[in-house]
Amino acid sequence: MRLNRKDLLGIEELSKEEIELILSTAASFKEVSEREIKKVPTLRGKTIINLFYEASTRTRTSFEIAAKRMSADAVNISVAASSAKKGETLKDTAKNLEAMNPDCIVVRHSSAGAPHMLARYLKSSVINAGDGAHEHPSQALLDMFTVKERLGRLEGLRIVIAGDIAHSRVARSNMHGFKKMGAEVTLCGPPTMMPKGIESICGVKSDMKDAIKDADVIMMLRIQLERQKEALFPSVREYSRVYGLDNEKLNGSKKDVIILHPGPVNRGVEISPEVADGPWSLILEQVKNGVAVRMALFYLLLGGVKE
Repeated sequence: MRLNRKDLLGIEELSKEEIELILSTAASFKEVSEREIKKVPTLRGKTIINLFYEASTRTRTSFEIAAKRMSADAVNISVAASSAKKGETLKDTAKNLEAMNPDCIVVRHSSAGAPHMLARYLKSSVINAGDGAHEHPSQALLDMFTVKERLGRLEGLRIVIAGDIAHSRVARSNMHGFKKMGAEVTLCGPPTMMPKGIESICGVKSDMKDAIKDADVIMMLRIQLERQKEALFPSVREYSRVYGLDNEKLNGSKKDVIILHPGPVNRGVEISPEVADGPWSLILEQVKNGVAVRMALFYLLLGGVKE
């Protein structure tokens, strides 16, 4: 099967059935990464370009490894060393890249809607690897995959997303994704870090202990200082005391609760080292699963069905 679409721009536009297809396809690809020779010929002859206008470690590397494990040619564009520094627009950069006939462009950009604009102009597939504070769809998919793999289901679970909600594209994508799959989503964080009107979509709590006491999954988010234009909390120390996840706060939660974090982790701020490295944490499992999910996306968008 294939996704009946050219691009992957956000979770909000996906149906429940499409999400289920992506997750089941990722499950079949995860085994490839466990092999001694971690490669299949599924996308041999395809070319994938990673066009990242923002810094990234996990996402860009994961997309690159996913492409290479499927025998596609992966090209990374470093914007710091590209013509964008000479004044070239995003559209012109993309059109010039498309003139070289790539099959897919994976784009991360600081402006919300940038991948959507490119998708309108380009014949090649476009995958949104994060656009401003809007969405990060592949992260939400790997988060859902990780939870389903560990707990066996998504429907009926209680998900708490805590931290800097207002500036987080990960929060938005996960909120859309988990709700579509039948989970209950509660947001927790300082009122100054909550989007206006979000109460009409999700549950909102400002008390961390109360928010997590019945949670099946707790997803911690870092403070995105690079997107904040004013001080939204008294100090990092005070934020950590009230909203940081540590053993003391976890004492009142379920014994089998699982902890997620999209990274990068700021230890001692939003999460303590003992929790990040503890038995509840699936942070590194998220990274591992990211490769399988992105392999599934390439397969479903680029016609791997021909194999």
